[in-house]
Amino acid sequence: MSRIASRIVLASSNPGKLAEFNALFADSGLEVVTQGSLGVGDIEETGLTFVENALLKARNAARVTGLPALGDDSGLCVDHLRGAPGLYSARYSGSHGDSAANNAKLLRELDGVPNEQRGAFFICVLVLLRHADDPAPLIAEGRWHGRVLHETRGVHGFGYDPLFLPDGHTVGAAELDPSLKNRLSHRGQALVLLHERLAELHG
Repeated sequence: MSRIASRIVLASSNPGKLAEFNALFADSGLEVVTQGSLGVGDIEETGLTFVENALLKARNAARVTGLPALGDDSGLCVDHLRGAPGLYSARYSGSHGDSAANNAKLLRELDGVPNEQRGAFFICVLVLLRHADDPAPLIAEGRWHGRVLHETRGVHGFGYDPLFLPDGHTVGAAELDPSLKNRLSHRGQALVLLHERLAELHG
């Protein structure tokens, strides 16, 4: 696989994700630009898995812009809900990207469920394509395990972060210092793996 160009289009318009990627890529020498800034709209996520959706998004962004593209698909999977909200995490309440409504619905679904049955994990799948027809994309996955809190806590992060208590911590994801959260998170884990695979290619 050839060297990845220094400019990559992020196949997302989510400002929270962009902020995390900018922080995570800060020392990499890679410039990440959003697909929205290049006039690329969101594509319908018709995949049945996080990998499929990440590929769909990356391929669309690469095809429209002609740049290497990074697709990201992520979500929260709750054990008691058999993996929901899962692929539908961003639109769990019916309205795409309404974090407050999504969190409120999750709390309703888990009303009365004790701590030991509130296990959950965030998952992030990153797909990096050199071009739209790249047959050998780089794929990296990260998982961040914990449980769902009984009420929102903290002011950092986005999405379900205010309801997520990571394993081994006494403070929620939205209460963690953002730089620490970026290192611990599912997205941070996936990006570390992606960096390692890029380094192997470029070494």
